[in-house]
Amino acid sequence: MPMYNEDYIQVLENEIDWLQEVISQAIKSYFKQEGHENDWQEIPLPDLSEDESPYSIFIAEHDITMYGRLALALAMTPHLRPEALDIFFGKNEIYDRGFTEFGGVTDKLHSGFLPTGQTLCFLIASSHPQLKKEVWELFDETHTLNKEKVLNLGDTENHLPMLDGILSIDNGWLVYFMTGEKTEHKYSNNFPAKRINTAMNWEDVVLDEIILEQVNEVIGWLEYGDALLQDWDLGKKIKPGYRTLFYGPPGTGKTLTATLIGKMTEREVYRIDLSMVVSKYIGETEKNLSKLFDIAQNNNWILFFDEADALFGKRTAANSSNDRHANQQTAYLLQRIEDFPGVVILASNLKTNMDEAFTRRFQSMIHFTMPNVEERHQLWQKAFSGKCILSPDIDIYQIAESYEMSGGSIINVLRFCALAAIKRNSTVVTEGELIKGIRNELKKENKTMQTISI
Repeated sequence: MPMYNEDYIQVLENEIDWLQEVISQAIKSYFKQEGHENDWQEIPLPDLSEDESPYSIFIAEHDITMYGRLALALAMTPHLRPEALDIFFGKNEIYDRGFTEFGGVTDKLHSGFLPTGQTLCFLIASSHPQLKKEVWELFDETHTLNKEKVLNLGDTENHLPMLDGILSIDNGWLVYFMTGEKTEHKYSNNFPAKRINTAMNWEDVVLDEIILEQVNEVIGWLEYGDALLQDWDLGKKIKPGYRTLFYGPPGTGKTLTATLIGKMTEREVYRIDLSMVVSKYIGETEKNLSKLFDIAQNNNWILFFDEADALFGKRTAANSSNDRHANQQTAYLLQRIEDFPGVVILASNLKTNMDEAFTRRFQSMIHFTMPNVEERHQLWQKAFSGKCILSPDIDIYQIAESYEMSGGSIINVLRFCALAAIKRNSTVVTEGELIKGIRNELKKENKTMQTISI
């Protein structure tokens, strides 16, 4: 759990103190109350120039303007001081309802006032209509607060004003401002992806030379792609980004290779859960994916779609509304993948499951084959090269020669054998334990096992 820092939080509280003064002055100016002749822009901002809190550093590094700080303070207030926004619950006596110009909404799970884009627009531009452009610029996709996904203006129905969307701050950024620790994005319906990593390195992997050569092409793009597009001026001829298909039987190293590519190039790898992407509600898929792709692009993530044929498999005729909706989702996802300027890896057990219309758009297709005898021998040696070792009387080459198993299956056998050995208070695996582990693994694949002498 992150450690919250009192000094960091106080910096945010000071921003909210300033916001409250701004709110008070904006209301006075708008309703011509006493003191209306003053201007909210003349209220001094908290001085952050000598402060080294995460928030202050972020403001300085990204040159966030007064309007951006006002938006941030407004978005943080429901989290840190919700009562500061109760003033917006004032009622318009003429119409016996709240003031439309204040914006804001309430929620059954939150009794306070939740600001919207309109709330921010009122504060900034109610007395200075020409400043509305400053509001729109804050929500432009090129603005730092949008690119970094710090602020979010919630989606609205097509018939509703865009500024009616709820103005919110990303929870991860808020925690960072209060603790100085960046947290990973949480796996959820709104963020259907998990970061994957590994403690293994390339020397722990056994791959065919042809596969390694093709994998190095992906790594080469990550290292030199920007130079090719910009310095070599190839951006006029080829699209940014790199799309590749990893296909082959389970356990042959597709996921591990994707993870190691990220580890080698110092990029985070996120695996997309396609089962959570697919939604019965039209528009939900696009909404769920849009945030994911935007964040991934800004952070140079590698996106990994496992079991991709679930969504990119060969299509059938759209005979029902469900079929048409599925095709619509697939088309949207494919377009986002094509437009993504980073690396996207799709994985499938069988290349023949994939629609050719999709595979034509990949820069490479890498076939992860079942390891041959020599490769299996290496995999068995690497698996039992640590604390857990095989009995000296076991002929590991004969095991490799006799049973066609993937690297993933061999690791499963290691897990079984290690548990069996530790129960005996030993680190040496017996012949019986190894055979039983292999038998269990082959049963999962509906394969039979011949007894051999080892």
